Amino acid sequence: MFGVNVTDYDKKVWEEELRDFLPEKIIDCHVHLYCEEMQRWDSEDRKGCVMWPHIVAPDLKIDDLWMSYSQMFPGKKVSAVVMGMPSCRLDEVNRYTLECAKRDSLPALYCTNWDSTEEEIRGALEAGFVGIKPYLNNSPSYIPENEVRIFDFLTHEHLRIMNDVGGIVMLHIPRALRLRDPINLAQMMEIEEKYPRAKVIIAHIGRAYAPEDIGDAFEVLKNTKNMMFDFTANTLSEAMVACINAVGTSRLMFGSDMPITKMRMYRIVENGRYINVVPRGAYGDVSNDSHMRETDETEITTFMYEELRAFKRCAEELSLTREDVERVMWKNAAGYFGINI
Repeated sequence: MFGVNVTDYDKKVWEEELRDFLPEKIIDCHVHLYCEEMQRWDSEDRKGCVMWPHIVAPDLKIDDLWMSYSQMFPGKKVSAVVMGMPSCRLDEVNRYTLECAKRDSLPALYCTNWDSTEEEIRGALEAGFVGIKPYLNNSPSYIPENEVRIFDFLTHEHLRIMNDVGGIVMLHIPRALRLRDPINLAQMMEIEEKYPRAKVIIAHIGRAYAPEDIGDAFEVLKNTKNMMFDFTANTLSEAMVACINAVGTSRLMFGSDMPITKMRMYRIVENGRYINVVPRGAYGDVSNDSHMRETDETEITTFMYEELRAFKRCAEELSLTREDVERVMWKNAAGYFGINI
């Protein structure tokens, strides 16, 4: 689908809840550009990838992104940080992403494999990428999904390069326990200590989509000095509150995970597991996906708006100032990625 089919309910949410809350400038620090034909579908290539995002968002081309922004953020000035989809064939999606980024003067992140060489990564940076986007599916094939650790797909060699050049790392952490996993936390702290010049962003607030995912993680992470976080594709205001209480508004950024946040949904949590509630029939047969549930409700807005509603709840709970909101929604990313908006 090109753009977004804006409904009367979307317009109501925008006008009554979001328009005045959001600043005039927005930087989306987490956008995936890719074409459907670039996808890899073999199970060994999709380790750790849930299927529902690819049902609701088969592709995103650059002009589709700009149309979607104009429809979802009318009257606002929006920019983005782009990267490929790690489940795609990496050579093709990286090439496409860089072409789009250069055309529209956007920062771009290079999708890596676990065995990407130093020569390859430095070549990508010289070509125009500002950092890397590792992902757990691009780890050695012999490691089972539930046993993948951060250093299995974001290697020390890659981190040394990023530390050397002050490059950006967009890190989606692995493992079933998500943010509270003790191995994840230990390796995140090791990255913080060993590679202080690498600009590491913990995507999705460490995949803390349910209260149970948070645990006591921020008792550990509050001791970090450099690590950044984004709340990409996260509708849990409790996670946003915990993150800001631990590290402040200067280390949290807005990201969307476009095109996934074009989907219509709202999120609930049952037994520590998130469930996307979607309009019946909107995304085909989702009965076999434990993260999806259909409803006959009609007033359902986009994932993008649900995410921003959650951030607004966080802002109200913490009594964030207008300056705080601007930092999170664009100023932090502008400084981090060197974006002039």
